[in-house]
Amino acid sequence: YCYMPEILCISLNTHLYNVPFFTVPLARAHGKSFAHRSDLRQAKRIVVKLGSAVVTRGDECGLALGRLASIVEQVAMLQNQGREMMIVTSGAVAFGKQRLRHEILLSQSVRQALHSGQNQLKDMSLPVLEARACAAAGQSGLMALYEAMFTQYSTCTAQILVTNLDFHNDQKRRNLKSTLHELLRMNIVPIINTNDAVVPPPEPNSDLQGVNVISIKDNDSLAARLAVEMRADLLIALSDVEGLYDSPPGSDDAKLLDTFYPGDQHSITYGTKSRVGIGGMEAKVKAALWALQGGTSVVIANGTHPKVTGHVITDIVEGKKVGTFFSEVKPAGPTVEQQTEMARSAGRTLASLEPEQRSDIICALADLLTERKDQILSANKKDMEHAVSTGRLSPAMLKRLSLSSSKLNSLSIGLRQIAVSSQDSVGRVLRRTRVANNLELEQITVPIGVLLVIFESRPDCLPQVSALAIASGNALLLKGGKEAANTNRILHELAQEALSIHGVKDAIQLVSTREEEEDLCRLEKMIDLIIPRGSSQLVRDIQRAAKGIPVLGHSEGICHVYVDHEASVDKAIKIIRDSKCDYPAACNAMETLLVHRELLRTPLFDQIIDMLRTEHVKIHAGPKFASYLTFSPSEVKSLRTEYGDLECCIEVVDSMQEAVDHIHKYGSSHTDVIVTENEDTAEQFLQQLDSACVFWNASSRFADGYRFGLGAEVGISTARIHARGPVGLEGLLTTKWVLRGEGHTAADFSEQGSMTYLHENLPVARVLPGRRTTS
Repeated sequence: YCYMPEILCISLNTHLYNVPFFTVPLARAHGKSFAHRSDLRQAKRIVVKLGSAVVTRGDECGLALGRLASIVEQVAMLQNQGREMMIVTSGAVAFGKQRLRHEILLSQSVRQALHSGQNQLKDMSLPVLEARACAAAGQSGLMALYEAMFTQYSTCTAQILVTNLDFHNDQKRRNLKSTLHELLRMNIVPIINTNDAVVPPPEPNSDLQGVNVISIKDNDSLAARLAVEMRADLLIALSDVEGLYDSPPGSDDAKLLDTFYPGDQHSITYGTKSRVGIGGMEAKVKAALWALQGGTSVVIANGTHPKVTGHVITDIVEGKKVGTFFSEVKPAGPTVEQQTEMARSAGRTLASLEPEQRSDIICALADLLTERKDQILSANKKDMEHAVSTGRLSPAMLKRLSLSSSKLNSLSIGLRQIAVSSQDSVGRVLRRTRVANNLELEQITVPIGVLLVIFESRPDCLPQVSALAIASGNALLLKGGKEAANTNRILHELAQEALSIHGVKDAIQLVSTREEEEDLCRLEKMIDLIIPRGSSQLVRDIQRAAKGIPVLGHSEGICHVYVDHEASVDKAIKIIRDSKCDYPAACNAMETLLVHRELLRTPLFDQIIDMLRTEHVKIHAGPKFASYLTFSPSEVKSLRTEYGDLECCIEVVDSMQEAVDHIHKYGSSHTDVIVTENEDTAEQFLQQLDSACVFWNASSRFADGYRFGLGAEVGISTARIHARGPVGLEGLLTTKWVLRGEGHTAADFSEQGSMTYLHENLPVARVLPGRRTTS
């Protein structure tokens, strides 16, 4: 059931209702339409159709200049990228109507002022304005406006007026195509609309008699016909709706169709037409399908809210999920929306299982990691060979991609730790209160819902996160990097095999389609929490894209080690070496070494420098450190740098307090360390610093869920609310309140009521699924 509402507006300016839809479109030399949204980036020739609802104001008189300015900017941007842009526009009738109304009002006001007095002006009524006259009055003004706007971007435009005869007459059609080709060759944007000053008037709707509006038509057929004639790669049809819906947009269950396939039109039930509509959505969909069959890809989207929808035209061309994309190729598997629904449904069943059952699933997955070790390593070998042959991954990323027998054994051990901790996770009572007699309140732990974990170049993340999701009863949507596609696929199959033990196979889904991370971040009604695992750039991109979904993570790992003047030589050397050199690409690796000024030119400082040189660590001097040296290393470009390699910055501070101030200014609130033998100094450092992890005489590399005894982690969060630091099982739970009464009402506790609040704290007891705690 597919529904798309009719557009309400005053003019659509293309009365081509006599142009027939052909069963077989004109032949095209350049082949079929694009199969996937991501392919739209390759579109060279693009037709942008602007419906009246996009071009005209809400009062149905005059143009929406703000929207037009945004559209012109996007079209000019694409044109300047080397694409060939064409616009099929409405608006001449609306623009003319505005001018004629102004002239009529001015004329009437003068006459009435002369004959009836000013007090009669409020009784003036406007005559019904004929569409052809409005078009004649508005055509030149509309084109002048477009020309002025495009001139701001050094883009030239040309106007082409067409009528029905231009499509019926072969010679005229060839002339039209020739003109358009020549304009495109000269890098000119053709702006096309119908010559409504001479076309036959539309038949007025019966319910419009006496109403001061103009009956309208759509220009979708014109845009589709031109797109096919000109062999355009893409037709973008902008209107006042988001796209096609599976039911009326106002209904509770209405969902926007991301993709529409030609075979689906047989089951379409169209919504009722607007009272000012003639063509309706049936004509709109027919036009799109006709263009699709002719080899032109089509997207229908909303162009009326630029502040909400953003740069809709450029977003579509970039392959982002905007509007409804018409495709002739159906995906082999479920869509990501269907996968999310499947995961949520199975996730609710997973959350209702007994703790022992969830533990069984995790232990089964731990066993499979070792039993199917050869299959996993074989798949990983393929990914490694492909990554090395392409040369696209840095050595640090290659190291993250690689799996080994020892890594799999460690993963298995970590999963068993999670299995033990899962015995007391979901349904744990945190607080019990006797609100009044026979009225008891409980706060219990529950899953968050559907988690989206986006990770790159680290397939070991998949079983870790899967185990944590299972233990916490959460559904899981996984999006791994394509560089680990083979490894991720086998690991996901093993996770689903383990889940099948208790019939919840679909609770964990691996997104293997061409979905972009930004598109996944727009599923705010389906996903409850996003957890990015990867580079700082990935995390920043996800945080920027996920406007409606919470993101758990950190964008940078700028970790500091401060060596106090009372530090132990052995401890300092050992901690610095481990923090920087153990795994330089890790987010908990040291990036900046802060040294107390009194340690300069001491044996301890010389040993630190010698050790870093021996470990081939490239040193960047902070501005203060550089000032103490005659010949200094390269001065650091920024004190807020995450190197992710065998590089670090060294800076000098005068005191522990200055070190704290430096970290607050340049750090990322991830992990910071003090090395000192003075307990008072250490405690001040631990108390004053507000990073997620603060250590005394210990390597920054301890900031890890496994090393903390959490079994594994989904990431490290530097957020100020919810989970912070290494996020394990506890960070994937939230709470709900359960109140049990016997007919209690709030009125019972009013001044006239018979009951009083007790608010007594009760001892807590664990809640198992389907059971009730006892007092």
